[in-house]
Formats: sequence, C-alpha cells, structure tokens
Amino acid sequence: MDVLLDVVQVEVGADYTLILDFENGERRIFDMQPYMDKKPFMKIKDARLFAQARVDYGTVVWPGNIDIAPETLYDRSVPLVA
Repeated sequence: MDVLLDVVQVEVGADYTLILDFENGERRIFDMQPYMDKKPFMKIKDARLFAQARVDYGTVVWPGNIDIAPETLYDRSVPLVA
C-alpha cells in the first residue's frame, strides 16, 4: 500500500474480528486472533474489553492506550464480500 488510509468506522465481529470502513470507502475484515496472545493485546483478550474497540486518530483503539497501526489493519485485512 502506498497511501496511508484512515479507519473511519469499526464494528467488532465474532472471534476477535474487526469489520473496518476505510476513508477510501473500502469495507474490510481483520482477524485479531493471531495477535491476542501478544503484548499489548493480551490485555483485551476478555471479550467485553475487546468489544470496546473504537476509532480514534484514524485507527482502532481500546481502553488502556492500546491501538494497532492503520497500515497493519489495511495490509493484513481482506475485502468484506457483501
């Protein structure tokens, strides 16, 4: 990816997935499962905490100053097929 795209909306899906809307209009799904046993994401492994995902500063954030880079979210997500 050559251009850094901001996340404009996030929905929490099943099994630690994030449904993401990017500023270019793309809707993509990102699987957080591979990250959940690594720092700092271990802190949000509880489903109630994970569900508190929200968009701030163009990326996805959680309570406790936990975030993930928007380029990671875009590059490692797949288009959501309607």
